[in-house]
Amino acid sequence: MKQKSDKSKCTGSAGFEEYYSSLYAERWQSIKEAFTGPADSVEYHVSGAEKPYYLDSASIFAALCLPLEGAEQIVDLCAAPGGKTLVLASRMPSDAVLFSNERSPQRKHRLSVVVQECLPPQINERVKVSCSDGATWCTRQSECFDRVLLDAPCSSERHVMADPKYLEQWSPSRIKTVTMEQWALLSSAWRLLKKGGYLLYSTCALCPQENDGMMEKLVKKFNKDGNSLSFEQPEPQLEQIKNFAKISLPTFEKTEYGYMIMPDMAEGAGPIYFSLIKKRT
Repeated sequence: MKQKSDKSKCTGSAGFEEYYSSLYAERWQSIKEAFTGPADSVEYHVSGAEKPYYLDSASIFAALCLPLEGAEQIVDLCAAPGGKTLVLASRMPSDAVLFSNERSPQRKHRLSVVVQECLPPQINERVKVSCSDGATWCTRQSECFDRVLLDAPCSSERHVMADPKYLEQWSPSRIKTVTMEQWALLSSAWRLLKKGGYLLYSTCALCPQENDGMMEKLVKKFNKDGNSLSFEQPEPQLEQIKNFAKISLPTFEKTEYGYMIMPDMAEGAGPIYFSLIKKRT
């Protein structure tokens, strides 16, 4: 009976509170306060597009961290609803093609609408929207993309806190399920990446297992010789989108393998984790 009682305490809103307060200690209170404040929203309007798109400035910043110079084949592996696809498409080379993929048919439809309405014809004609499971894509192709963006499904704690139903359904087992899904996608993304190419991994999760934990697994699996990959310092080119969005550089924090933008330190933007990895030749 005691085991059942202890388990119940780890679920729902009380379990959520206990879990994340143990991770972030005194800082957890300021993070929660930032979550309850106004969400960050930036208008992203590409010249010639029918409509603007609104997204978090931290998401824009993360997408800016994937270098696109010299890239011809680019893939956004989990692209819906489409914000990061817009950022990539608006700054990719004129001869590049962007494959924007989403596994859910309903979300893929929404993605297609965003691409058509929020990009001008001369750009959206080079964006190929597809509906496929990114985790199995590597069984059909390998080392075929110069750049890969994997904005992985995650715990999305900010959204959980905003919805009482999801908060009451929360359990630590959800993190285990999500990390299994993330690893399947990440290992596929790595196999799709050409040698010499760049992979940007990102989530909106606070949980370290979903962020640096995934990078640690990548190292153990694919960098056994120590020479197969390297973690790069991003150099976001804000001037590339100066005509599309008005944003300032948000405050970001270094982690072991990547970076975090946290809402309590970035005027409500985020959270976003991102890590830039180069596949060495």
